[in-house]
Amino acid sequence: MSLVKIAVLDMNNNHANEGMRCILQLIRSVQGKDQAELAFDVFNVRGNNELPGLEYDVYISSGGPGSPLPSDEAWEPPYFALIDQLFAWNRTHEQKKFVFLICHSFQLTVRHLELGLLSKRKSTSFGIFPIHQTDDGYTEPLFQGLPDPFYAVDSRDYQITEPNLERLNEMGASILCLEKIRPHVPLDRAIMAIRFSPEIIGTQFHPEADNEGMLRYFLTDEKRNQIVTNFGQEKYDDMVSYLQDPDKIALTESVILPSFLRQAIQSLSSELVS
Repeated sequence: MSLVKIAVLDMNNNHANEGMRCILQLIRSVQGKDQAELAFDVFNVRGNNELPGLEYDVYISSGGPGSPLPSDEAWEPPYFALIDQLFAWNRTHEQKKFVFLICHSFQLTVRHLELGLLSKRKSTSFGIFPIHQTDDGYTEPLFQGLPDPFYAVDSRDYQITEPNLERLNEMGASILCLEKIRPHVPLDRAIMAIRFSPEIIGTQFHPEADNEGMLRYFLTDEKRNQIVTNFGQEKYDDMVSYLQDPDKIALTESVILPSFLRQAIQSLSSELVS
């Protein structure tokens, strides 16, 4: 099998975070378990305006802090140009580029493609929540092995709602899952994942989050005090309990991104052979 080159787009704007550690750990895990020939480079998109070209096979664009609403930041036009180039490449080349967009990157791309309404939430969504699959989600290969609902880390001040069904149909894109059911809240449920194309997918939750590392992080005094102060003791206790449950985010982390990487590797290998 030929070397598969992965570009990891760090969207954290120089803020310390757990997401990048988890993404790189998942790549190394697939590399070790599958004896896959993988190489990755990290690009500090928002901090240093670094972006890859089209020489990579797989692109994983991380979550990140701050607003995904339109801005005049220097990295935005080249970032969206890259997204457009990846879609265009896949329309015109037999050997495809595979893309996974996480949270902030997902919101940016949905805004750019005009596939739904991006807006600020009335309050921060922060915790480990059930994610409910749509009919298309039930047949999504990356969700095979997950229950409905499955659980994932959700951490965001913004949301995607009000899907533009005409644009989605025009692209051949499909909505895969929605946020937790809230019968007492008269607000639209956020769109939590979209399959943009056979090679490009995104989630508004964090499929990379791992239980062991996040549990260590949440048990630090600083993080515990921050969560209890902002969200209450009950929310903190729930999150610690869910992080210790192998059927919650540990299962999600073991399924979605590893399946994405394995499918990309398999597809790229068969394309090279054919």
